[in-house]
Amino acid sequence: MINEISILKGIHPGLVLDRKLKERKMRKRSFALSIDEYPQTISAITKAKRGINTSLALKLEHALGLEEGYFMTLQVFYDIKEEKRKQRKNTPPDFSLIRRGLFWDTDINKIDWYAKRRAVIERILERGNDLEKNEIKRYYGDAVFQKVVDNLKTQHA
Repeated sequence: MINEISILKGIHPGLVLDRKLKERKMRKRSFALSIDEYPQTISAITKAKRGINTSLALKLEHALGLEEGYFMTLQVFYDIKEEKRKQRKNTPPDFSLIRRGLFWDTDINKIDWYAKRRAVIERILERGNDLEKNEIKRYYGDAVFQKVVDNLKTQHA
């Protein structure tokens, strides 16, 4: 379970449930009824519109022959990922180190810094000075920054 969990870490457990049901050629409605759940509940979970609670996780795991804690572990990792995303979204880079003119075509206060990280890093690499590059590298971390740099190198090679 641990190897599979580390691969699926951060993915909504409902998407994993949907895949498991498809692998077994099980219909969501009949599966839901077989575990005494509302079909709408299973449908909302498989569309990532609802999370999985402990009671439901145990039912799902038992019905699918999975190890106890499988879906709750996925749910916790998903919740952690979402919380980190919210926290990052609320804390932009240090604007005192970045010229607003670099983002002339948008309101710098409305940029989704996490969702648009690739575009932001590319813009800073293209037009930014060393101070701005260092701030963006600090904000996103070395791994994310380097990945964008490497992608740019392979595109231009």
